[in-house]
Amino acid sequence: MKKIIFTILIASIALCACSQTKNDEADYNFSFEEYKGKYPANWHFFGSSDYLIYPDSTTSHAGKYSAVIEHQDGKATDYKALSFALPHNYEGKLITLSGYIKTENVSDGYAGLWMRIDPEVAFDNMHSRGVEGTTDWTRYEVTLTMNPRKTKQIVIGGLLVGKGKMWLDDLHVTIDGKDIYDAPIYQKPLLPAEKDEEFYNGSNITFPELNEQLINNLELLGKLWGFIKYHHPEVGKGNYNWDYELFRFLPEYLKVNNVTERNKLLVSWIDKYGKVSPCTECKQTPDSAFIKPDLSWVDSKSISPDLINKIRYLYENRHQGEHFYIGMFPNVGNPEFKNENSYSNMPYPDAGFRLLSLFRYWNMIHYFFPAKYLTDKDWNKVLREYIPIFISAQNELEYELAALRLIGDIQDTHANLWGGGNKIAELRGNKYAPFRVQFIENKLVVTDYYNPEYSEDAGLQVGDIITHIERKAVGSIVDSLRIYYPASNDAAMLRDISGDILRSNKESVNIKYESAGLKKQKDLPLYDRNKLKMYHWYKVNKEEKCYKLLDGNIGYVTLASITNNDIPEIKEVFKDTKGIIIDIRNYPSTFVPFALGSYFVADTVPFVKFTQGNVNNPGEFIFRGPNKIPKGKETYQGKLVVLVNEFSQSQAEYTTMAFRAGKNTTIAGSTTAGADGNVSGIVLPGGLRTMISGIGIFYPDGTDTQRVGIVPDVVVRPTINGIKKGEDEVLEKAMDIIKNAMK
Repeated sequence: MKKIIFTILIASIALCACSQTKNDEADYNFSFEEYKGKYPANWHFFGSSDYLIYPDSTTSHAGKYSAVIEHQDGKATDYKALSFALPHNYEGKLITLSGYIKTENVSDGYAGLWMRIDPEVAFDNMHSRGVEGTTDWTRYEVTLTMNPRKTKQIVIGGLLVGKGKMWLDDLHVTIDGKDIYDAPIYQKPLLPAEKDEEFYNGSNITFPELNEQLINNLELLGKLWGFIKYHHPEVGKGNYNWDYELFRFLPEYLKVNNVTERNKLLVSWIDKYGKVSPCTECKQTPDSAFIKPDLSWVDSKSISPDLINKIRYLYENRHQGEHFYIGMFPNVGNPEFKNENSYSNMPYPDAGFRLLSLFRYWNMIHYFFPAKYLTDKDWNKVLREYIPIFISAQNELEYELAALRLIGDIQDTHANLWGGGNKIAELRGNKYAPFRVQFIENKLVVTDYYNPEYSEDAGLQVGDIITHIERKAVGSIVDSLRIYYPASNDAAMLRDISGDILRSNKESVNIKYESAGLKKQKDLPLYDRNKLKMYHWYKVNKEEKCYKLLDGNIGYVTLASITNNDIPEIKEVFKDTKGIIIDIRNYPSTFVPFALGSYFVADTVPFVKFTQGNVNNPGEFIFRGPNKIPKGKETYQGKLVVLVNEFSQSQAEYTTMAFRAGKNTTIAGSTTAGADGNVSGIVLPGGLRTMISGIGIFYPDGTDTQRVGIVPDVVVRPTINGIKKGEDEVLEKAMDIIKNAMK
């Protein structure tokens, strides 16, 4: 089992390539003669902290030093690996890593070499032929079949799984028998789409005054443009820069006088890219597909039969296989939006690029967002709504706000303007109140001071209620901000708004508030962010252990600071407790669904299944899974209570689902953020960056978690009175649940 787990782990770890620019033998440090501190220069490491890595000057195969990986006695057994990312991709058929290994008392695992060609080209970590026991210096090798065209990086290294000690020295890499220092570097040929730079500095598009017919025409163009992008074989092969093809087509398209002219021009546009051969590999959408491709827009009465036939034929004979613009990430299946230019050289894109931004995003969501069916708005109607908004944006701020509103319409807490929103940040300001506020009992409440020394100047107490800001009621402010705070649900939206609602460019803001039953008003001083000890969502005390024993023989664990090393200690210390409380009102610092989740199940049990898209049939989503929590060596016999709230997002929600599969688990708290699943990045013109939840996350019975979040078994929320008293009412309720379970 250890070997299987390690194979999965090492295959999923992404490593950064080193920065060498030439085949310099000294830079590779394959003989471990150069060190920075106790680690080999230019090498990286990963794995458990229960292992040591250091140089050995007394034992080497060649030169003065060897590299040692050693398990520390008495510590948990796991693995440790050294890694080196080769600086280039190389021409060739076979790549071989060889090296010398010496071992001492290796047990419960093995020592070995490993090599991986990314992404998912080839992999070998000697797991079926690793070195065990005590051995003298012996030469080993691993050989992989190369595929330079598909290779992004090649990573090599040595590893120790289990107990014992290994020495590693005198590594060599050859390609087709030729030393890597002399191997030819692979030069990937540029595709036509990559060579096209005609419109890099501007689209040269000027729009006439918008009217209903022009907006209708642009809506159809946007949908057809995206359809061709993801379906036409010539576009999929990278033979066309599809951004620039839009700009080449638009000038003539803007001149059409009626629907008949429009349809004829669109037919000729499709024909321009050549005859599409019949597809022998295209499969029909299975009846079992959770979501089927949506081509309902093709059935519009204004679209001519000739154009409809062209679209239908292209769908039936669509591109198959590797695609220039879209892929799926290995092992997970969330979309990878490839070869998309962010055009960060133009913070305020011209009108053509602004329309491109809208077209690009709408189609990405239409074909590859797994939760499109959950949006409040009909996504087919959204494109038309935003065409005049994007085209008429008068400056950088208006463009950023338009993009943020569009992003908000997919109602995904993972989606926001994560980069490039400079003018929005300037508008919101860089001065903040010295305290934290949250929405408690639907009121804006002071819950903590970032800097207690500012409390006297601020004049508010924890538990005070702010009712007005700059003479506007808090409720009306929230209503005005909703469209600019993307979120899956209201809980997550209010969480994010609360962080900005007292943010400004001014030195102070006027507030009305209630304190000790009295209504008050004052100018609240604000402070530069760099003067405040602000924290995001929740505090993390890195000086304390992640677990402790509470009164009543109840264990408490926070996942905010948990490490893999803590897990065996938690099991040992808490094995005889009445119950364990796991606090996930935070983001887990370590991935623990399986390592810790298995402690709470009596048998192997499914806890989650997924939907993922299909590059070969854009818009199709099928279920895969379910994933299961394996039964561990021991099962906890007490009660488990898991705490969640609106700060529980993504991995926190996934982890909660794993614990919910336990035999005696109760989830307590309030609804979570409703955004789970691996994220996929999106770039838009103007240097804007956003993300989406890239896969659908469901319970094994098909119950949704996106937008809904993890619904607690026992709903309990903080109260204003509890905040004033400094009580953690959710934690107190969890303790009551455990005590009552023991009666």
